[in-house]
Order: sequence, then structure tokens, then C-alpha cells
Amino acid sequence: MLTRSPTKTLSLEEYRNLETSAETKHEYHDGEIIEMTGGSINHNRLVRNLIRLLDNALRKTIYEVFPSDLRLWIPQYNRGLYPDLMIIAGEPLFSDNRNDEILNPCLIIEVLSPSTSSYDRGDKNTSQLGELSLWIP
Repeated sequence: MLTRSPTKTLSLEEYRNLETSAETKHEYHDGEIIEMTGGSINHNRLVRNLIRLLDNALRKTIYEVFPSDLRLWIPQYNRGLYPDLMIIAGEPLFSDNRNDEILNPCLIIEVLSPSTSSYDRGDKNTSQLGELSLWIP
């Protein structure tokens, strides 16, 4: 879920500083900050079950599953997003020597809900990421 605050642009450095101490997560869209709110219990159940299933299926492989606390950084679009879950093949590649911004997912999964479906399919992904709730870079 998300809420749009009045438009105020921040530099990437200001955003990263905000996220370090913020009580809620915010996505970064080329200077625009979008506050993320908590998901419903059913949304969380779906994410939890997907993580469990994928983690078990990928055991003893080079793939690792990460939940939404790890931010996806897309430098070519200057965006920081929190997908519901990501899978990384091999070693994670981090942005700017950080440990909270990943650059190399091989699979991104969003669990769509009525309140976030249009955002996840539109503004969040835009044409750069496609209109699928399952995106493979």
C-alpha cells in the first residue's frame, strides 16, 4: 500500500538519509518520495507463503530469496523500490557500497491487491519494467 504526499523532491543522498532513520518505507522516483504503508493480513500471508515455497524450492542452488525490506535500486531510471520479494542469483550486487540497495535481481514478484494494483502495474513499474506483476530483468 502507498500514500502520495505533497510533491517534494529530494536528492538521492537526502532520500537515503531519510530511509536510514524512517519508521516507514518510502520509494524514490527520481526525486519524488512515495510513502509505503503496511499491507493487509492476506497480502502478508501471500508474501510469506511465496517466500517459504521459493526458499524451499531453491535450497542448495545459487538463488536466494529476499523480502521487501531490501530496496531495489534501478540507476538508469533513478528509482528505489521495495518489491514484495526478489530472487538473486549468486552474490548480491549492491549500489554505492550500501547493504540495503540491490542491483541484480533475476526475478521480482509483486503481490497485487485492490488498493495497489494500478500503482504496481502503472506508476511503480511504468514502461521500464513492464505491466506484469512478475518481472524478470
